[in-house]
Amino acid sequence: MTVTLTQQNDVYVLDIGDTENRFSPDWLTSVNEALDQVVAAPAPLVLTATGKFYSNGLDLDWLGKNADQFGPYVTQVQALLARILVLPVPTVTAINGHAFGAGAMLAIAFDWRIMREDRGFFCFPEVDIQIPFTPGMAALIQAKLTPRAATDSMTTGRRFPGPDALAAGIVDGTAPEAELVSQAIALVAPLAGKSAETLGKIKSTMYATAVAALEDEGA
Repeated sequence: MTVTLTQQNDVYVLDIGDTENRFSPDWLTSVNEALDQVVAAPAPLVLTATGKFYSNGLDLDWLGKNADQFGPYVTQVQALLARILVLPVPTVTAINGHAFGAGAMLAIAFDWRIMREDRGFFCFPEVDIQIPFTPGMAALIQAKLTPRAATDSMTTGRRFPGPDALAAGIVDGTAPEAELVSQAIALVAPLAGKSAETLGKIKSTMYATAVAALEDEGA
């Protein structure tokens, strides 16, 4: 399944796929095109995926074949994270399965997170795979998590199941798989009608430091 955007009860639901949903260039383009539609006719957004994975982040297979494109690729990934961080609509992500690395950063960029309660891990594995966070990615995580949660998740490589992620304050709720998207919709549906212009300015001010770090090509 490819990236699909639908509407339910005045809320957009963006499904990012049913594979590992790694950030291939084509996938990044598809997600950005969906976000263009959301911004063109503003309404609250729920992002989720289908199956075992939410997202395993960077497309390492593509990078292995296109090592010369590493810099522009990371710039494109960070631009998407920055865009979601300040998207001018209420946003929530329904984490249906494993969220690793940049996939977990994608989840962090949303206003709220609801995670499946019985399966799937949230994990920043960078310390174990010996890939340090870029300044932009570190700034994103630290802008959204408490210092304790940031330390526990960024420096240990710990895999958080839903209940543990909730206890650590990484996610805002958990739900059974069958109720995950409906609970996410219920969270943001009452916020429909908020001024996109005002909300965008508020978020841009709240997260100015993180956005600047993400958009820094030298990050």
